[in-house]
Amino acid sequence: MIIACPTLNETKKLGRALGTVLGDGDVVLLDGDLGAGKTTLVTEIAETLGVDRRDVSSPTFSLMNVYRGKKLTLQHFDLYRLTSSEELDDIGFYEYVGAPGVTFIEWAELFPCEMPEDHLSITLRQEGAGRVAELVPHGAHYEALVRKVEELC
Repeated sequence: MIIACPTLNETKKLGRALGTVLGDGDVVLLDGDLGAGKTTLVTEIAETLGVDRRDVSSPTFSLMNVYRGKKLTLQHFDLYRLTSSEELDDIGFYEYVGAPGVTFIEWAELFPCEMPEDHLSITLRQEGAGRVAELVPHGAHYEALVRKVEELC
């Protein structure tokens, strides 16, 4: 599914819709260039799940941030600086993916064999002054989730 987000408010609306439908154990792979809106999207999802938006930041240097919300916990990984799958183990990646809460993974394409088979893939692209989001479900659960997002957007 392709969703046009010509304004920042539309990107935020998509984040709120996702925050409404994501649940325990969900895994979301995020792809997009620097400045494409990945952290903005996660911030809106987190706020919808009861996390203070001021607590949300890109995990580029920390590799992983955990946000405890009123509804769910969010795990947010940025794998850009990792060079081997052994480092995934070092940062506790396998303990968090699919665990209670929602897991977001940026730069998952660096370790495709380590990603769960069932997940939601979101690619954000800048288009003019706005963005385009492509949501690709992998698995029946995520197909249903994308249909719900489409209804909310």
